[in-house]
Amino acid sequence: MNKVITISRQYGSGGREIGAKLAAKLSIPFYDNEIITRAAKESGFAEAAFENAENKATNSLLYSIAMGMNTYGNQELGFSHLSLDDRIYLAQSDVIRKVAAEGPCVIVGRCADYILKDMKNVVNVFIWADIPFRIKRAIEVENLSPNKAQENILKIDKRRANYYNYHASEKWGRVENYHLSLKSSYIGIDNCVDCIIEFLKHAQ
Repeated sequence: MNKVITISRQYGSGGREIGAKLAAKLSIPFYDNEIITRAAKESGFAEAAFENAENKATNSLLYSIAMGMNTYGNQELGFSHLSLDDRIYLAQSDVIRKVAAEGPCVIVGRCADYILKDMKNVVNVFIWADIPFRIKRAIEVENLSPNKAQENILKIDKRRANYYNYHASEKWGRVENYHLSLKSSYIGIDNCVDCIIEFLKHAQ
């Protein structure tokens, strides 16, 4: 199995757990927050800068405007055409390409499907689930308040979509961007892992 698997996911769908279990079963590296740690080390930016970049993308229009203002404000700097967030995105993208070039692995989120779109050995997976399932997981696994669980789930999904749509120039969650889409609330976390493994056997 010489594949790099990217996992995009709705919040609370179990995508990260599926990615981790998949990597363990295939005995290949798993990358999530490890991408941030490595990108911070190689770029010199603080890890918090990478985390803040995605957290700011709560409103698509305002995020795009903010990026434009950052670009304008940095015109006299060495990266005259890039905002700070764009430079952070490029540093993260560089690490994603490096780990993908090192061999088979599982990468969760961070626009990895778009960043690696020109690589032939990449399989892109999208994990989604219905709201009751996601609320239950968000409360039990992510320790979200029951009163705010659904609100936070939708807010985080919107943030991920805005971040992806801005940097990738694609639409987050669109079926055309993925080779396989799985509803974890329908077949379960472990069965999603098994489905991906079976799918990989037939991937060209």
